[in-house]
Amino acid sequence: MFYLSASILSADFSNLSDQIRQAEDAGVDWIHIDVMDGHFVPNITMGPFIVETCRRITSLPLDVHLMIEKPENHIQSFINAGANWISIHIENNPNVHRTLQFIHSQGAHAGIVLNPGTPAQAIDAVLPFIDLVLIMTVNPGFSGQSFIPQILNKIRLIRKSLDQTNPKAILQVDGGINSDNILAVAEAGATCFVAATAIFKHPEGIVQGVNSLRQQLQKKMRLSPQIQEGS
Repeated sequence: MFYLSASILSADFSNLSDQIRQAEDAGVDWIHIDVMDGHFVPNITMGPFIVETCRRITSLPLDVHLMIEKPENHIQSFINAGANWISIHIENNPNVHRTLQFIHSQGAHAGIVLNPGTPAQAIDAVLPFIDLVLIMTVNPGFSGQSFIPQILNKIRLIRKSLDQTNPKAILQVDGGINSDNILAVAEAGATCFVAATAIFKHPEGIVQGVNSLRQQLQKKMRLSPQIQEGS
């Protein structure tokens, strides 16, 4: 199955409710929330209050990406606020197994994230314990960056590893995803696509932004009839 996760990092926060509802009506599957603390990445964004606000706006799954130091100290707050998925970085979590177990114990789905410079093999030991792998195709911190095409091979490698060890896990990609590259990302093995600028900053509006991405995924579906889009 394919899923589109709309990242509100590029949304108009003065009109967040309408922006999320437009994305939902257009057919996105999840809402992606990028949490940055200004230490692990060079930007500060949002916290549990925004997650709680999004939960009041929509019933779609809330997909929270924690780009913060010591994420284990804050996971409970995000789950209490309504997060369905919590993804943490392999790069700054020495007790990653314990943290993933804690996420599961609180009733949420657990994801592991790799930055562009982190090799695919870095997460081999945790693949049996996750529900999602998030591969960054830009260096995290800011929206609107360009997709790094060299990461496609990493997507292929992790797709192969997941097929062998945890085939039910979702392979998510985030960073510069748009209608020009989403098909290549899908063909490399991704099943969930995070888009920010391509949806919320599309020149013809949010609905057309979502439609443009879906149209490209339809091409993959025609090539692989067994694959269905998420709902």
